[in-house]
Amino acid sequence: MEIDTTQPLPLDDHLCFSLYATSRAIQKLYHDGLSANGITYPQYLVLVSLYQYKNLSVKELGELLSLDSGTLTPLLKRLENEGLVVRKRSKEDERVVNVYLTEAGIQKREAVKDLPKALVGKSGFTKEEWNTLESLSKKLYKNITKG
Repeated sequence: MEIDTTQPLPLDDHLCFSLYATSRAIQKLYHDGLSANGITYPQYLVLVSLYQYKNLSVKELGELLSLDSGTLTPLLKRLENEGLVVRKRSKEDERVVNVYLTEAGIQKREAVKDLPKALVGKSGFTKEEWNTLESLSKKLYKNITKG
């Protein structure tokens, strides 16, 4: 696809705006379920990741979520203060800090497991359309973030 660069693009033709607005709408859709469980969207993403992988180093978690340590560290401290995660230094390499869900963290993750179903339901997409959207979204992210 070629973009006409002779004129500035109108807002409705900016894919970046469409994706930004969609992301905000998804977070708004998730808000009530997250709020009822006392967690924010970034905290939800940490819980989802740790539930899936069981434990991750802080570095791995940051890479997975595309969060820098300045954002991730306070997020993890809050989750730890709430008893949802535990951070432990690696016995093999003390520079590495690993993060694990506690039993309370596992329960919190399971309490919000149905949030994606609400999104799929609201989308109005067929299964094929949903899979295509996911695939293209992942491809776009991979292509624009590779060095």
